Amino acid sequence: MNESSRKSMRFFASLILWGVMTIIWSYVWYDSYAEIIQLPFFRRGNWVVVGIYAFLLFIITQFYGGYRIGFYRRGDIIFSCLMSMFVTNIVTYLQVSLIGRMFMDPWPIVWMSVAHFVIIWIWATAADRLYLKLHPPRQLLCVYGGSQMARSMITKIAERDDKYIINEAVNIEDKNVDILEKLGKHRAVLICDVKGSDRNRLLKYCYERDIRVYMVPKISDIIIRSAGINHLFDSPLLLNRNNGLSFEQILFKRAFDIIGSILALVVFSPFMLIVAAAIKLHDGGPVFYVQERLTINGRLFKLYKFRSMVENAEDKNGVQLANQNDDRITTVGRVIRKIRFDEMPQLINILKGDMSFVGPRPERPEIEAEYKKSMPEFDFRLKVKAGLTGYAQVLGKYNTTPYDKLKLDLMYITSYSFLIDIKLILMTIKILFMSYSTEGIDDGAVTAESIQKD
Repeated sequence: MNESSRKSMRFFASLILWGVMTIIWSYVWYDSYAEIIQLPFFRRGNWVVVGIYAFLLFIITQFYGGYRIGFYRRGDIIFSCLMSMFVTNIVTYLQVSLIGRMFMDPWPIVWMSVAHFVIIWIWATAADRLYLKLHPPRQLLCVYGGSQMARSMITKIAERDDKYIINEAVNIEDKNVDILEKLGKHRAVLICDVKGSDRNRLLKYCYERDIRVYMVPKISDIIIRSAGINHLFDSPLLLNRNNGLSFEQILFKRAFDIIGSILALVVFSPFMLIVAAAIKLHDGGPVFYVQERLTINGRLFKLYKFRSMVENAEDKNGVQLANQNDDRITTVGRVIRKIRFDEMPQLINILKGDMSFVGPRPERPEIEAEYKKSMPEFDFRLKVKAGLTGYAQVLGKYNTTPYDKLKLDLMYITSYSFLIDIKLILMTIKILFMSYSTEGIDDGAVTAESIQKD
């Protein structure tokens, strides 16, 4: 099966779910709401209400990746669709109440949500099984240079054996192996940590023969992705300005941060009071934890968090990241860290201008210095303000390697747009309910690693 058939199946499967859920809402609207609101709509008004629901459902589910059958695991698809359904149904109930000029009976939408839940579960299970039957895992050849990064990548890919299977791994430096001959027997290749000259040769070979290429990017690759196309007479040029965000982007982003942080502080203030009381009642210690962090251009600022560890947690062993079974974390701390409520006071940092809603995670100066010993490029993250959320926080985990965090942060900085900010904020709501995103580093793991770079 080729790529077009995969996309076609994904499209029609998504169309079925979207259509069925919209039809159910149409029935609920006509049966429970359309006739009892003041000044009921005529035909086209009802169509608009159904159309708005269909539009919201489609957009939100797209944001959360709920239609990406075969790309995400079945559990992630179900979770994404459920999140999208709940958000859409809540917004729709508020819309219906506004139309009716009073709080309408919520039970029809509650029962609709139950029906949607059952349909999503059945649809995701059936679509995933059919996809796997028609599209078995891709057989990959792994061509690698540095063994450390290759081992890490192979381990990650092995976790998705429903999507990829690495048949063979060969070292680019092995002179006894004809890599091009092996490559010709595969329809897909993973290129990992290979020198530029060798990588160019492999890419051209694969392009000529329509061989799919998965490539672990280097820092320079991510920077090049943001280049604009320029021309010097008849010679194409790639232009990298390398100066972070433009003045207009900074201005617009700051306005959004001010408005958003004020609204968020108002909405979340009851939860913040509950968390503060729980911390105080648990051990009588301070509610907040204040720590120096780095933001744009290496500027130091005081970051606020709810205290999740015992007092003076670093007095004994100094600065260190939390590990998987860290006994310094309190009982209350484990709960608020899992749902990331310990970070809510950072809304104050956003309002003050130290941080933004979206940006690289604010790092401690001591840990930043440690990372820079093996990654001098780690300071590239400081071209924008530190953020409460971002690619590294949403796509990575607490224990994602520093080098991968750097690449994720650079992906954001080099391709910034307001739409990406909105998408990352919506994705952050999703990962609040996914415990693996807050896993600590493995016991005994180092805080920085030696990785071969460009």
